[in-house]
Amino acid sequence: MTTSRIALVTGANQGLGRALVEGLAARLGPDDLVLLTGRNAGRVTDAAREVAGLPGTVSRVEGRVLDVTDTDAVAALADELRGTYGGVDIVISNAVARVLPDDSQAERADEFIDVSNSATHAVLRSFGPVLRPSGRLLVVASGLGTLGHLDPRLHPLFDGATLDQVEYAVESWRTAVHNRTAQEAGWPLWLNVPSKVAQVAAVRAVAAERRTRDLADGTLIASVCPGMVDTATSRPWFSDYSGAQSPADAASAVLDLVTAEGVDAAQYGELVQFGKVLPWHDGTPPTAQDALLKP
Repeated sequence: MTTSRIALVTGANQGLGRALVEGLAARLGPDDLVLLTGRNAGRVTDAAREVAGLPGTVSRVEGRVLDVTDTDAVAALADELRGTYGGVDIVISNAVARVLPDDSQAERADEFIDVSNSATHAVLRSFGPVLRPSGRLLVVASGLGTLGHLDPRLHPLFDGATLDQVEYAVESWRTAVHNRTAQEAGWPLWLNVPSKVAQVAAVRAVAAERRTRDLADGTLIASVCPGMVDTATSRPWFSDYSGAQSPADAASAVLDLVTAEGVDAAQYGELVQFGKVLPWHDGTPPTAQDALLKP
């Protein structure tokens, strides 16, 4: 990568997203710009100011209001960065909707799918074309994003799918949730499972179309699993947090992938955790967790 790099992180007001911004601002150079984005203008402004004032910050840090569920806003920001800077070098799609264990999964489905999936599709569609050579476009997913975590009946919807087909599958899932036919069709109650599988499938779809030229110019598109992170979003789901990482520690492994010299072809388009690829077809459908959730 060259100097004057432009980096952008979504869902960056707090938690892992903010740690990713802090890490980028410490690892990139003084001529580089890191954009901290989120929906709430006040929180974005405060977070950007605080990160800019940290002792380890080297790069410029600016806050930008971005609602990732607004497809037009995502596209407009991508167009702006292309017009102003000629593109973008690093994009980390990290936004997620917070859902608590006692929440009705069905009632929260639209918000969760909009933030985790529709937004991921928008980021891939809008920022993929403006990613400069040697760039990095990463989607933060989870180890639940491998295909084996879904009922085998659903595998054909995502295995080898195009981005259009992934979007169609996600909307079919959304409709099934609203029609109360999701379980009958094999969809798990826990929204996080199909959502993460769909995120990884979307990345795989885009990567499959770009693979040859991206590898030729050192560009990486991948999904990443940061592991268990101690954040307000994830803490309510676990009784034992002894193995959880701080957001800063979790961000470090992701940023190692961002700042690595060259691209490992084995990681391109895949789900990567701590530098290792999680095989797409691994995993088993979770059933114990589903039994604890409200429909």
